[in-house]
Amino acid sequence: MLPQENGWVSCFSFLLLGTYSMAAARNANTLLELSPREYFSSLQPGRASLVYFSRDDSPGVRLFLEQLENSVGALQDYGISVVKVNCLKEDVSRYCGKENALMKAYLFRDNILLREFPTDALFDVNAIVANTLFALLFNEVKYITTLVELQNLENSLKGRSNVVFAYVPAVGTPEHRAVMEAAFVYGTAHQFVLTTEAALAKDFGHEDFDALSAQLFFCHCQRVPDLTQPCRRTPMVQSLTTLNIHTYLKLMAAPIVTEVAEDPEKVSTIHLQLGLPLVFILSQQETYESDKRTAEFVAWQLLGKAGVALLSRDSIDLNVLLRSNIALKTAEEGAPIKYLVLEDTDEIVALVEDKIKGEQIPEDEDESDNNDQDIQDDQVMEAVYRDRKRELPLELIRTLTEETFNAALTETAHMVVLFYASWEAVSLAMLQLYVEVAVALKGTQGISLAKVNCWDWPDVCMKQNVTQFPITKMYEKGARSLTYTGMLGTAELLRFLRLSSISCPAKLTTIEEVDEYLTGEVHADSSSYHSTPVLGIFHPSMKEARETFVEAGNMLRGYVTTGLYAEDDALILAHKYAVPLPALLLARREDHRIDSIPLSKQSAPDVVQTIRSQLLETFPEITVENLPDYLSLEKPLLILFNDRGLNQSMRMEMLSVVNGKGREAFLACWMNLKNTPVGRGVLKAYFSTPPPLPLLAWVNRHSSGQVFSFPSDQPVTETNVLSWLEKLKAGLEIPSATLSDEAWKPPLPAYNFLRMMEATLPKFTVHTVYSRGGTDELQQAEEVLEEKSTVREEQVEEPGLEAEEGQSPGRDLRGTVPRLAGREKSPKQHTEL
Repeated sequence: MLPQENGWVSCFSFLLLGTYSMAAARNANTLLELSPREYFSSLQPGRASLVYFSRDDSPGVRLFLEQLENSVGALQDYGISVVKVNCLKEDVSRYCGKENALMKAYLFRDNILLREFPTDALFDVNAIVANTLFALLFNEVKYITTLVELQNLENSLKGRSNVVFAYVPAVGTPEHRAVMEAAFVYGTAHQFVLTTEAALAKDFGHEDFDALSAQLFFCHCQRVPDLTQPCRRTPMVQSLTTLNIHTYLKLMAAPIVTEVAEDPEKVSTIHLQLGLPLVFILSQQETYESDKRTAEFVAWQLLGKAGVALLSRDSIDLNVLLRSNIALKTAEEGAPIKYLVLEDTDEIVALVEDKIKGEQIPEDEDESDNNDQDIQDDQVMEAVYRDRKRELPLELIRTLTEETFNAALTETAHMVVLFYASWEAVSLAMLQLYVEVAVALKGTQGISLAKVNCWDWPDVCMKQNVTQFPITKMYEKGARSLTYTGMLGTAELLRFLRLSSISCPAKLTTIEEVDEYLTGEVHADSSSYHSTPVLGIFHPSMKEARETFVEAGNMLRGYVTTGLYAEDDALILAHKYAVPLPALLLARREDHRIDSIPLSKQSAPDVVQTIRSQLLETFPEITVENLPDYLSLEKPLLILFNDRGLNQSMRMEMLSVVNGKGREAFLACWMNLKNTPVGRGVLKAYFSTPPPLPLLAWVNRHSSGQVFSFPSDQPVTETNVLSWLEKLKAGLEIPSATLSDEAWKPPLPAYNFLRMMEATLPKFTVHTVYSRGGTDELQQAEEVLEEKSTVREEQVEEPGLEAEEGQSPGRDLRGTVPRLAGREKSPKQHTEL
């Protein structure tokens, strides 16, 4: 029985130990309650404790004790005990006997009182942690009130230590806590300095100082041996959180420039580990000293934002290095290194800042309920930020106001109006490409461009049924306005405007005109914008079908050119193209053929859908622009992913699959990940570990949501693909992933700003109306915008002019190869907008 008893004892001991451990873990964040005698007898040498002496349990005390208990875990991380001492009624000691003593908390180290805190100063967990650490770190964190004190402190530390200077609007805030937590860890490595004086922070910081925003600066005094030289100061641009400050101080301690002599793919620095990009300045032996100065100059500009490495071309045999002078490596796993040719250091700084700007997510602390709606599209924000110094030729775009809008619509055959908000990111991006379109259309007869700032003139925009920004409309005399609904791109908008200026459907009256229309001789000046014109042919008696086609042509205007032939000899065309009337003719110029399609009795939307589906390619390359058109077919996708263009043999194999039996049941397509990088994200969503490319996948998005991967050990041939499709049909393949059945919607709902303004302007109501050439009241916002834009551009350009006059050594990239700094800069075209 002895072994069995020992077993029971061991089991019982294990259970008891487990119970004790769980209780200890549960009590780790519990406020410890002791009597005065128990507390003072339990004090340990060197250990700090925050104590509240409690006698009653009033509502105010209960609220404070709740916050005190919530701070137990945070303070214990720093070795600080939190104790509630229950005073006896008859106790008349120093801490329990006086009434006002019960309105305070006390910080002890051993049995020595360090600090008394009024309980109203410890209003939440952040205030408790911040004030407690501030009191404990009185030697590590200096509190100052004047700029002279700071300068004297910097002078005393030059050549020995660096200074971390922090401004917080008030003590006890989350930013104050973050600074104190950082000082607890790094207080022996750097001298921390704190102030709540806004005047001092304004003198120390930038002109755009905000007294309500906490700020942090790193003063590089250790690098300054000479007392006459100032310490460089690097501001922290991120918000003051514990994690951000930790990251920031890690970056400040890193080498300014790292010299490397290996393949950039293998290089890893603290910047990449912390998620920041790494810039390589490509050097060679002949220009080493100049390149090193350039690298140091860039490194100081990008300190805290990116790392800079000096890479020797002579030590690596990579041809791409001979054609570039800059390389950019990001921390994203699998992201390729970008090799670039830049002309000066400003372009390097802008490149990195644009990258960082695109990755940041704006936060709105004032409207916590709608935080997600304040997040703008990253690429749009990036584009706006990147082009912030770009001077826009706004003189090509007329500014309309409420008084000038109606008259402007009658002055030209086609008036294009951009309705936007001057403060909104997407609107600003749209304004940039709108200017590019204006430049492209300069001198074009019959088309004028104008703009209306809806933020200044909401009533004007409301009368044009503009409730979302930005919106572009084309107004034609005596006709309904056309609204642009395409991509935010210069080429797309230009194509829409050129096609919108063409009367559709074009009425043809002779067979000769039909031939000219189908061969592209009609509207030859716009032929590059439409590759497949559509012609409807009708007998004169088919009035209803003809009117339906005219309505469909108006709906497609701006996107498809349409023509109409309804003469007595329409049967000649019907016989020529072997199609019964009514019918559609599609002139596919690229393939040098004309397709004929009979039109049954359909509504205008049905005709539009028929034309759109017929214009789709048989084996298309999927891009961001055309994906919605192909998804609207609601067919399973047989999609081939590749990181380059398809070779001829693979294309022919896939076309054989497409042209076979049953191809109508699915859509075969392909995606070039080099042209459409978002496809890599699609692959990550489909497969946890994306298979090697090329990759053929079956995606049944509109039914089961299942994704199947073609066997990677088999070549993509017609026989293999058809065999695999048969197995899918028979249910013999296992899906690689199953997609969510949630609807594919935009990441954020579009803003309806004018509806938001109804609270302050209750007389506004939304009317669904068609804007005609004679509409009123849409005209005052743009002169104001031009004034604002002029001021904004002047403010932005001035620093650039100063930098040009007082250029620092190593500012341009003339020391690197190839030598391109002397080349005249051409205006940048940002078609990605």
